Amino acid sequence: MLSHLSRNMGLLCSRSRHYNEQDSEENAQAAEIERRIEQETEAEKHIQKLLLLGAGESGKSTIFKQIKLLFQTGFDETELKSYIPVIHANVYQTIKVLHDGSKELAQNDKEFSKYVLSNENKEIGEKLSDIGGRLDYPRLTREHAKDIETLWKDAAIQETYSRGNELQVPDCTQYFMENLQRLSDANYIPTKEDVLYARVRTTGVVEIQFSPVGENKKSGEVYRLFDVGGQRNERRKWIHLFEGVTAVIFCAAISEYDQTLFEDEQKNRMMETKELFEWVLRQECFENTSFMLFLNKFDIFEKKVLNVPLSVCEWFNDYQPVSTGKQEIEHAYEFVKKKFEELYFKSTAPDRVDRVFKVYRTTALDQKLVKKTFKLVDETLRRRNLFEAGLL
Repeated sequence: MLSHLSRNMGLLCSRSRHYNEQDSEENAQAAEIERRIEQETEAEKHIQKLLLLGAGESGKSTIFKQIKLLFQTGFDETELKSYIPVIHANVYQTIKVLHDGSKELAQNDKEFSKYVLSNENKEIGEKLSDIGGRLDYPRLTREHAKDIETLWKDAAIQETYSRGNELQVPDCTQYFMENLQRLSDANYIPTKEDVLYARVRTTGVVEIQFSPVGENKKSGEVYRLFDVGGQRNERRKWIHLFEGVTAVIFCAAISEYDQTLFEDEQKNRMMETKELFEWVLRQECFENTSFMLFLNKFDIFEKKVLNVPLSVCEWFNDYQPVSTGKQEIEHAYEFVKKKFEELYFKSTAPDRVDRVFKVYRTTALDQKLVKKTFKLVDETLRRRNLFEAGLL
């Protein structure tokens, strides 16, 4: 009996020792997790949160890709290859828009004959329009590329392209049409430039962490940049990101003053941008948030503004040209810039007027300019941090 009790007590002691060791191990793991959470929380305090906002087609996602190329490792071969179906889809979608646009203009325009396809290209046009209307697009073959090139060179398609602002023709059209042979190569791997031109609508939220000084994080700020969908149906996903933002980078495509929205062809894109900028400025959570306004697509703006008057946009109907050539381009740009500045101060409560507000002229496809712009943004935000810390 005693030996039986002794044996059971030994088992109990052994189990107790086992449980104590297990508890001790679990406690150590819990303590390690807590320590890591504290470390990460402390590290998070030093990360500046940037929110990239703008209407659809404002070029903000191109800015986002440029940041990845400039301040991270860029795109590896797998990532580059992942853009092949996107780029091929862009080509098919674009030629469909042009083909269908030419048919519409041929039916409704007073100079309808300019938009009628040559007889030998009508069948090609219908075939390509059918492909462009599918949900899944085939790989771009040499045969399809040859057909697209033939249709692109048709006088009716060129006339239609000249009215692209009325038809939702994407900015990447000329670039991809000039590179059809390369894009249709069996061994095609997209270049960095191809990826920058590729159009894919941002849905949801994507983020990237970077430092404008490169890998040496100790010598500069670390930023986490969030890019969100710009189309109207995507904007409800922005709200949860609004808290704790260091700066809003708002992209406005200044070349789109004569274009309408993809999702609402009755609404002028510049008017939509104006209203969106105004709405963002009035958000309570941005009371102390810096605002960086990127007046984007200047490369398209400077080509367009000499031919299409700014006054076609309701917001710019008081614009008066004063000159020609480069002088007129600068005058037009300064007019647009002033309109945004006036809107900023009009939409900013008196107690918020001292928050940082900077305006930058940008072309999202110009890597050197984007790099220079982000260095200036970084410098501005670092100065603000030093000022708030009482060091300036």
